[in-house]
Amino acid sequence: MRVLVTGGAGYIGSHTVVSLLASGHEVEVVDSFVNSKPTAIARIEEITGATVPLHHVDLRDRAALGRLFGERTFDAVIHFAALKAVGESVAQPLRYYENNLGSTYTLLDAMAEHGVRTIVFSSSATVYGAEAPVPYTEDFDRLDSSSPYGQTKVMVERILTDVAVADPTWRIALLRYFNPVGAHPSGLIGEDPQGIPNNLVPFIAQVAVGRREKLSIFGGDYPTKDGTCERDFIHVDDVAEGHVAALQAITAGDPLVRAWNLGSGEGTSVLEMLHAFERAVGHELPHEIVERRSGDLPAFWADPTRAAEELGWRTSRTIDDMCVDTWRWQSGNPEGFPD
Repeated sequence: MRVLVTGGAGYIGSHTVVSLLASGHEVEVVDSFVNSKPTAIARIEEITGATVPLHHVDLRDRAALGRLFGERTFDAVIHFAALKAVGESVAQPLRYYENNLGSTYTLLDAMAEHGVRTIVFSSSATVYGAEAPVPYTEDFDRLDSSSPYGQTKVMVERILTDVAVADPTWRIALLRYFNPVGAHPSGLIGEDPQGIPNNLVPFIAQVAVGRREKLSIFGGDYPTKDGTCERDFIHVDDVAEGHVAALQAITAGDPLVRAWNLGSGEGTSVLEMLHAFERAVGHELPHEIVERRSGDLPAFWADPTRAAEELGWRTSRTIDDMCVDTWRWQSGNPEGFPD
């Protein structure tokens, strides 16, 4: 298939492009480079030996997107493009709603106009909210989120579901993944947060490479095995392979809209992840435990049963794999992707 990947120069998008190419698909990327750099595409081409057509387009630009769909032929879309910082979304909610929802509206309009009705959507475990029982299962239907970022994921899921009800020829996958970390084993592509990292592992990596003084661990008195929060960490290459499996499933079966969790099904604490990264680096890393951060849940993880049974997908990489691959990427690219 010829697949258009929106946000394909970003962290998860770039790894998914590699997996798509390895599976024999033709891939093109559209990206506005708000959270990414074109260098990532050159690195993908170095890894795969393939040429990846790149379109510098903001999805909210209806005319430009219409021209892209008018000039190129696509069989499916994988939709990553979005603003993604939880804290920033709390401070700038209108920007997040306008960008994440507006870009999806124009994308779906262009797809419908040009007869492309297969889409894999990059959703998030944040859609489950604070009231969902752990482990999270896809049949929990009171979706909610504590941040505008998460609410945009909830809203897009509802939009896509309504689109499928109105026109049952659509094939739609909603992939709710948990905490993607790691990097491609080549060390050529990885997570490159702009500014101060919002997530644990890239922050640890920047401490290890000397860009940050120390790691602050928010809370050491949670009701968990070591007092720190527990999360379901998953290697980004496992996440990427989940997108390929979902694309295959929705194109091979009956028209549908279906949600799948992409997670390991296990909780790993902040301290366990820190110690795994210390093993990868070969020495201890400076850290301190500080006050809890508002809004953090003590522990949550996925029930990945549905993905295993329906997609034949499950995680295959360990916490140590995640840290070794992250360190290979960060140590080889201490400032991230070059401009």
